[in-house]
Amino acid sequence: MKIGTPKEIKDNENRVGLTPAGVATLCAAGHEVVVERGAGTGCGFTDADYVANGAVSGTADDAWRQQLIVKVKEPLESEYQQLDGQLVFTYFHLAGVPLALTSALLDSGTTAIAYETVEDAGGRLPLLAPMSAIAGSMAPLMGAYYLAKFTGGRGTLLGTVLGAHHGEVAVIGDGVVGKHACDVASALGARVTVFGITPQRAAEFERRPNVRYLLSTPDGIAARLREADLVVGAVLRAGARAPHVVTEAMVAAMPQGSVIVDVSIDQGGCVATSRPTSHSAPVFVAHGVTHYCVTNMPGAYPRTATLALTAATLPYVLKLADGGLAAVAADSGFAKGVNTLAGRIRYEAVADALRLERIYEPWPATR
Repeated sequence: MKIGTPKEIKDNENRVGLTPAGVATLCAAGHEVVVERGAGTGCGFTDADYVANGAVSGTADDAWRQQLIVKVKEPLESEYQQLDGQLVFTYFHLAGVPLALTSALLDSGTTAIAYETVEDAGGRLPLLAPMSAIAGSMAPLMGAYYLAKFTGGRGTLLGTVLGAHHGEVAVIGDGVVGKHACDVASALGARVTVFGITPQRAAEFERRPNVRYLLSTPDGIAARLREADLVVGAVLRAGARAPHVVTEAMVAAMPQGSVIVDVSIDQGGCVATSRPTSHSAPVFVAHGVTHYCVTNMPGAYPRTATLALTAATLPYVLKLADGGLAAVAADSGFAKGVNTLAGRIRYEAVADALRLERIYEPWPATR
């Protein structure tokens, strides 16, 4: 199969869909790979590295002209014209981005295979997990920075000072993002409350110092947020728009100068006052609370993020390149990654979120 990897053009997005080692694996299997010039520069991969491993170095048009496109982030508006019925394998987050992208995918007949909805045999999300882990680890660090007084924060240090713990952190969600956010916040020395819906995980979280686990309820969240220095939004419904578990009234009751890091923003955000931001303009203030809602958080650490992501995605890329859609259909977990195909939405949660149930059609039909 002919495979293309364009350079990412989202704001300060320096990750890349394939590493030179990944290109070598694909070429060894008999596939052709075109990588846009400069695609890997932000990760420390030169064009010469790609060519040495078998890739053809080309323009954006050259990369997009291939049968299978392997990216990191969703196509942006300026790239919609490149959609022409290819297979595109990337993060789409269609429930949380403008409807125009879904319309472009449907109108062009593009097969959109979303990393974030591919499942493994245990029902987990193996291609979402690496970036969830990085974003979760980043969240307390970003929160700690914006709590500094010179950034407009309330001046609370998340840490241990001469044995005394400082900073109250509320993590809403007990999945991969929540776990990593909890790990980092606890390691810094803050007091952490994790709100979740799987109480059997309480002991796992509470093994960490200064961590308590509470069942997620509106009253419980509201009470804790009135004292929180940092809130990490870590709610996920696979493929669907995130629910607003933090209301505007809860935000208004938070301490002035506190911080929200809404990691759920890719799927629309789990905080009612959240709206997407970028690495160039990462924060805004609402009700006196700083909101950090960057939609491509792991792009801040592109080398680590690319290595973690491609370690997970390459086996799927190879399977797709070797067997095409037939290989996807034969793997029920991989098939759940198909969000659009032949002008129809194929993932029910996306259709529901976008109110496009009329053009939803399961795929494959026997699933």
